[in-house]
Amino acid sequence: MRKFLEKIDFEIIHTLRKLSMPLGRVALFIVFFWFGILKIIGTSPANPMVQDLMHATLPFMSWNVFIVLFSIYEMIIGISFLIPRLERFSIALLMPHMVMTILPLIFLRTMTWQGFLTPTLEGQYIIKNLVIIALAVGIAAHLHPLHLKKGK
Repeated sequence: MRKFLEKIDFEIIHTLRKLSMPLGRVALFIVFFWFGILKIIGTSPANPMVQDLMHATLPFMSWNVFIVLFSIYEMIIGISFLIPRLERFSIALLMPHMVMTILPLIFLRTMTWQGFLTPTLEGQYIIKNLVIIALAVGIAAHLHPLHLKKGK
């Protein structure tokens, strides 16, 4: 019986390892592309927070220009996670996005915190980005190191 359970355990783990990268890529695509589209068409519940943050950090830019650029940026992140060999590019785009999405916790405290260590729903929405960061780290951990030519 033990051998049987070990074999099933091995098969499950082997299958999950094969599925983890594609599922992670698709999940990141869905989140970024979908949320990007919602922002660009003006139906994202995050738009008011994004707009307040934009006014606090980029007061020289028009909202209409910013939201289109930001939406496209999110959709490019999502699409790039689907394309093999673009993982480094995807993660490079993801890093500044994650920094931007954390900023409301600092600049928009009344919108993101209802008390000490008690986030609002918007704050929880931001804090869950730790899961996105962890997933991106997991994807990066499966990359093969670049082989750079010596002397260049």
